[in-house]
Amino acid sequence: MAIANVTQDTVASQWSDALHAKDRRVTKQRLAVLTAVDNSPHSTAETVTESVRGQLRDITVQSVYVILADLSDAGLLRRIESPHSPARYETRVGDNHHHAVCTSCGRIEDVDCAVGHAPCLTPQTTHGMTIQVAEVLYQGLCGDCQLDQR
Repeated sequence: MAIANVTQDTVASQWSDALHAKDRRVTKQRLAVLTAVDNSPHSTAETVTESVRGQLRDITVQSVYVILADLSDAGLLRRIESPHSPARYETRVGDNHHHAVCTSCGRIEDVDCAVGHAPCLTPQTTHGMTIQVAEVLYQGLCGDCQLDQR
C-alpha cells in the first residue's frame, strides 16, 4: 500500500488509519518506520534505522527490527528475502508482484505480473536484466487449516 506523494500530515494520517485498521497503536516510531520504507522501497533495516534517526535520534536498531517485524506481520510491510542479502522491506503489499535482483550490485526492482493473476512466471519487464533464475514461493492454507477457518 504505497502512499502517494502528498503533504506530510496527510501521509501520517493515512498511515495512522492503516495502523488502526490492523489493530495497531499509532506511535511516532511506527509512523517514522512506515514513512522511511515508503520513501525508500526495498530498504534494509539498517537503512531504515538511519532514516528514522533523522527524526528520532535515540531509536535503537533493535526497536526498528521489532517494528519492521510487527508491521510485516500486520501486512503493512512486505519483507523481501533474497539470497546473499539482508532482508529488505517495502510498503507495496497486497498485489501480485515479484522482484528482479541484480546479482552484481544488489539493486532490486519491482516486476509486475504480466499474466495478472497469481502465480505468474512471466515478468512484464526485466528492467534490462537477463533473468537467469526465477523463484516462486507458493503460500496458502493446508486442508486442515481451511477446515479450522470455517
